[in-house]
Amino acid sequence: MRLALTARHLVDTGATPAEAYATLARRSHPPVDAARAVCHALGIPSPEADHRLADCFDALLADPRPGTEADTGELLEALGVFDVPKTLDARDLVIVDHFLSAIDALGGIRAGHQHGLARWFVTGNLTAAYLSLAATHPRPGTGDPDHYWAALIAAGELLSSSAPSDTRIRSALARCRDHATVNTRKSAEST
Repeated sequence: MRLALTARHLVDTGATPAEAYATLARRSHPPVDAARAVCHALGIPSPEADHRLADCFDALLADPRPGTEADTGELLEALGVFDVPKTLDARDLVIVDHFLSAIDALGGIRAGHQHGLARWFVTGNLTAAYLSLAATHPRPGTGDPDHYWAALIAAGELLSSSAPSDTRIRSALARCRDHATVNTRKSAEST
């Protein structure tokens, strides 16, 4: 309990989860206990924290090396171990469905991009997910550009309706519409 209180204090006073982990691990606490304390401080339920830590235990926490605590904390953070899940409302879930349709229409996605998108879905950072997908293009030959741009336009319209002053979303939505128009012209010319 004391470890969790220390982690909570570190996070409350401005430490990132990675920094809080490194501080606790440097104080001779077992790495898994330090990581679990940070998860607890962030409000991540114990079963979920245990599941996340089990996934990376052998690679990051089983054999700690002195002086690597900061690097380990950053890796844990990058892997999403410290991501705080957000409950998505009905509108958010519809947006995520549009994103999943777009991902299906990509014709293939890099593992790192997929991981980043999954983290944004969990944390509710749908704007970042949208901007990332809007900057991506379907793969030639395997992707479905019509479906891809249509899904992103639908998602962008929902996002922009709830954040009309966010120029990043409006700009990305305009680019998606432009890509859809260009793609429609290309399809018409090829038939």
